[in-house]
Amino acid sequence: MIALPVIQPAEAQTKTRKPDWLRVKLPVGKEYAKVRQLVDTYKLHTICESGNCPNMGECWGAGTATFMILGNVCTRSCSFCAVATGRPNEYDLDEPRRVAEAIQLMGVKHAVITSVNRDELKDRGASIWHETIVQIKKLSPQTTIETLIPDVKANWEALEVMISAGQEVVSHNVETVKSLYRQVRPQAKYDRSLEQIRRIKEYGKRTKTGIMLGLGETKDEVYEAMDNLAANGLDILTLGQYLQPTKMHLEVAEFIHPDLFAHYREEGLRRGLKYVESGPLVRSSYHAERHVHV
Repeated sequence: MIALPVIQPAEAQTKTRKPDWLRVKLPVGKEYAKVRQLVDTYKLHTICESGNCPNMGECWGAGTATFMILGNVCTRSCSFCAVATGRPNEYDLDEPRRVAEAIQLMGVKHAVITSVNRDELKDRGASIWHETIVQIKKLSPQTTIETLIPDVKANWEALEVMISAGQEVVSHNVETVKSLYRQVRPQAKYDRSLEQIRRIKEYGKRTKTGIMLGLGETKDEVYEAMDNLAANGLDILTLGQYLQPTKMHLEVAEFIHPDLFAHYREEGLRRGLKYVESGPLVRSSYHAERHVHV
């Protein structure tokens, strides 16, 4: 039985510096510079930058990046996310080609693609999603692909278009436990995201989701979410620490100790999930290459 650490009150923690286990390296090095140049040259967006990901230095230094298609302005206003919110004006039919060429030049073995929500589009951007995967497979047939897709608001025809282009892993993040949805994801629905994961599994894809911890959830609520996800066909779960991107976003309720992350990993496996990536700095696409064959 794991001895779980005593966590300080949330009020005290938000006024102190981050724990030592949340320190990250600054982005430097030859490979980082190469990825930086490709992103700039091809006028691409990455969730690494738009989402202020703490692992950008590590991942870009290893020659990988998570590309974000359909622009960098989201129609949702989730209270945890650093991506800009508003009315998108970008819809670039040439984007799939540019993304595919950049991935080919990078020579990556595993690519991760995500996007903002485009609720104003009838097909939620599904046609661009489909063509992007087709173009990547055409130029880099040996590259495996994970697509981290948004909530389609029950547009199941759009969902099928998004996931039918040959990608190996399809991820859709539930982000938090059910009780916090109104606060964290006000334009989303917990049960609808579970249904989306179930439909992706029924289509025959390897399924994946991510949850942020430290927003005020209880251990029992995390266990309940694991059970719900397993019951809806989830294969892979990522658990990471929520970090407040700006003062305008939700404050961190608590910093979760690495020992508790290790405990959650064991609990997830015990409850029927095939693979659990759990740690303070874990994000949706962290070590994504490991999730293709689990």
